[in-house]
Amino acid sequence: MTTPKQLTIRAAARNNAEWCAAMSRSHGLMSEFGPQAWAAPARTPLYYPDAVTLVPGVDPAALAARIDTTTAGASVKDSFADLDLTEAGFHVLFEAQWIHRPASAPAIVSDLAWDVATDPDTLHAWALAWDDGNGNADLFRPELLDDPATFVLAGRSASGRVVTGAVANRSDQVVGVSNLFATDGGPDAAWPVVLEAVHRLFPALPVVGYEHGDGLEAAMRHGFGPVGPLRIWLHR
Repeated sequence: MTTPKQLTIRAAARNNAEWCAAMSRSHGLMSEFGPQAWAAPARTPLYYPDAVTLVPGVDPAALAARIDTTTAGASVKDSFADLDLTEAGFHVLFEAQWIHRPASAPAIVSDLAWDVATDPDTLHAWALAWDDGNGNADLFRPELLDDPATFVLAGRSASGRVVTGAVANRSDQVVGVSNLFATDGGPDAAWPVVLEAVHRLFPALPVVGYEHGDGLEAAMRHGFGPVGPLRIWLHR
């Protein structure tokens, strides 16, 4: 029997796979949803997996066959932490927890103004703040603005500078949050702004994502609960 937590993990995994597919499309890359997993046959953008499992018990060999393991950097998001991909040449990069904040959780009010990026200049300003000088701001391309389920949330200082934000992607059952950042103060500074924005935009949807380490502890301070483990596998 499928438990409520397992249903939440399935919804979070599907939501995350939809976001990975949107990011891949913005880079001109095609991908495919199957009954067991989402997968992209060519290398996905930096930081994004080549496959995300959607149900437990996926066949490891069949999953590995759907992605490019000949080019360095192939990775798999094992959404239920139940795969062994070592024989396919992978090792565990890190483990994390899916997180869930119910729609009924108290709304949060932030001290910062926020908006949704709707033009390339605003998206680029957001990406520069997110990147923090690491040289990867071009990961977020203007084509991403064409996706109707993707909302790039920008929290602004009194001077109008982007200082915090995240990406929210809407699914039928949940809204996922990823790429959370703050230029000062870490996730504890980012979550109030992002959660206020998400509550205003999607008041009837629970919020999901995944975190580990200090990021997980910060999420729990802002009303999230862990619902189950996942693993990121990296090809050797």
